[in-house]
Formats: sequence, C-alpha cells, structure tokens
Amino acid sequence: MFNRRSFLLTGAATLAAGPAFATAEPYKIPERHQARIVRIRRSFAPGEIHVDPGQFALYWTMEGGKAVRYPVGIGRAGLYESGTFTVGRKAEWPRWTPTKAMIKREPHLYAKHAEGMPGGPNNPLGARALYLYNAAGRDTLLRIHGTPRPDTVETRRSNGCVRMINAHAIDLYDRVPSGTRVVLH
Repeated sequence: MFNRRSFLLTGAATLAAGPAFATAEPYKIPERHQARIVRIRRSFAPGEIHVDPGQFALYWTMEGGKAVRYPVGIGRAGLYESGTFTVGRKAEWPRWTPTKAMIKREPHLYAKHAEGMPGGPNNPLGARALYLYNAAGRDTLLRIHGTPRPDTVETRRSNGCVRMINAHAIDLYDRVPSGTRVVLH
C-alpha cells in the first residue's frame, strides 16, 4: 500500500525542492503545481504513464487505484500526438537537437541549434528525459522531459513533447523503468 509516510520516505518529498541545479533564486514549486497522490480508476494498470492533455496532467499509476499526478505542459495545437508508446530510453541532463520540422517551422529559433545543445540547466529538455518509442521500436522524437521554463507548465507551448517541472521529471525518471507503457490520451 502506498501511503503518505511511504511517499515521503521514497524521496518524493524532494519534489518541492525545485530544480536539481543551482540558480540565483531556486524555483519554489507553487502549491497548485505540487505533485499529489490521487485516486484513479482501478482499470488503469500499475506502472504506466498516462497523460491527460485536457487537465495538463501526467499520472504515474500505482497499486490500489492510486497515481502520482504531476502538472505538465503539452504540445501546441496540431503538435500534440496521442497514442500508445514505450519508454525506449532514459537520459539524465540529455543533449537536445531540434527536429527538422522544428527548424523548418521556426528557423529563427532553432536553426542555430541544428547540431545540438549539450545537457545543462538551460537545455530545453531539462534535467531528465524519457524517450518515447512506437510499437515497431523506433524513436518517435516525442519526449517526456524537464524544462528550464517551469512557467510553461499547464500550457500548450511545446513542439509536441510533454514538459515537466525539473524536480518532477527527476522524480518520475527515478520511478520509471525502460519499457514502461505510456499513453498520451
């Protein structure tokens, strides 16, 4: 059973601590953006990720009809892609390279990064990334990742990926094994 005490003891209490990197003013997660244990339908299998774009919420499902609910940012209109995926790879402080489609849509923003950007506190993928693969085992270029812009949580600003507050991305990364089923509703 997952109760409040075990939640605190698993290290999830660090969710409110803010990003894992030093800044002049550490990011303090507002109360409304805190991760929470919530009840979900028992029809959801434990050990899965479900993203509800209408609620700007990502759920990490657990035993007993419960889940950790994290607030997220999602893709802009026309860029959010629903479907069922698998976590094919995980990375800490990942390198980021904009897709060809991103460069074509907004060359003034992305062309200068065509060769990629090393991981770090200003990297758009933030502190952690989960790489989503399709049923054929191919990288879809969709990610669930942290962001250096926590103000983009609960918005539709990304190029299709699911954005999380860095502290939440770190917590989810530590919980989720490769091969995890992901459903973007």
